[in-house]
Amino acid sequence: MSRWRMLTDDAVGAAEGLAFDEAMAIGYGRGHAAVEPTLRLYTYRSHCALVGRYQHLDAEVDLGACERTGTEVNRRPTGGGAIVMGAGQLGVAVATRAPARQRPRDLLERYSQGIVAGLDRVGISARFRGKNDLEVGGRKIAGLGLYLDGNGGLLFHASVLADLDVAFMLEVLDIPAAKLGARAVSAVEERVTTVTRQTARPWDGRSLAPHIAAGFAATLGVVLEAGSPTRDELELTRRLVAERYGTVAWRQEYSPRPDATATATARLDGGLVRLYLALTGDTIKSLLFTGDFNAVPPPLVAIEEALRWKRMDRAVVERAVSACLAEHPDIARPEVIVEAILQAGARLADPPVAAPPRDGSCYFPDDDRAPIGTEVRP
Repeated sequence: MSRWRMLTDDAVGAAEGLAFDEAMAIGYGRGHAAVEPTLRLYTYRSHCALVGRYQHLDAEVDLGACERTGTEVNRRPTGGGAIVMGAGQLGVAVATRAPARQRPRDLLERYSQGIVAGLDRVGISARFRGKNDLEVGGRKIAGLGLYLDGNGGLLFHASVLADLDVAFMLEVLDIPAAKLGARAVSAVEERVTTVTRQTARPWDGRSLAPHIAAGFAATLGVVLEAGSPTRDELELTRRLVAERYGTVAWRQEYSPRPDATATATARLDGGLVRLYLALTGDTIKSLLFTGDFNAVPPPLVAIEEALRWKRMDRAVVERAVSACLAEHPDIARPEVIVEAILQAGARLADPPVAAPPRDGSCYFPDDDRAPIGTEVRP
């Protein structure tokens, strides 16, 4: 059985909690020594309002209500909707190296099964739904997210609703349900549920954590060993708080179009390689290779660097790949790599806009059946 490090924490601040998760993921990137994955189970200080990576802060959060109630506000590195975190919600994070053999959606589903198994231990039957939710009887009980560091570190994020003060959530989040007056609470409760509600007994994030830990150990076949943050993680966390999560610029940041991401695989002489491609418009923002090797071959690293901020165009890709592989025919035939990159790029020919007109949030979700740009009203 492989061994995983397990970290637990309670009542963390918004900036500190988000920064530590990112610091963990960076520690699993290329050139870092971390080997065994980490499972982190934690709660935020009551309360923190966290918006998704590409959301408008002012459109998602009632900043006046947050100031009045002492609610911290911040922005996650992962996508998704606005959420309220506190003692009643369990934060789950898995940090590891991005594998070659699984698509991001498969990774979301794989790690979510640890939560599913943990909930089953307390008598709740949950299942993976849509793009990034776990549901119980059609109602959301957990939200999921995935973040890939530019050097190959992977962060799986989840928030599990052990309990939820719906009235408070409606006060601090600016979501459509809040406009429904007396029907607001029932409108949310029709769409979400909690461990407390499902079991008819009170739960919070701390009491749920051991069950989720056992679920991860069982589904992944690993031994969880209590550990501590490394000195490097703590130092990087402090730096990320100072330079990013603790700044107004980060909280107010908004990208008019999120990075469109896709993956593709190629069979090389040395084994399978998976590439992760991120585009901003028609520009390659990042390209990352992972695969069946201990260290990424230097020619593939050179391709990553050569194509960064280049136009997503066949001729441009062919020139860069051919130049980087010219003296390394043992790595791969250039056309194999080129076609894999173009295949991923073809999937992103028409990426969705970041904030189409919508009436949704993490707790009041959009209808997945609606086309992009369609308003969905309760």
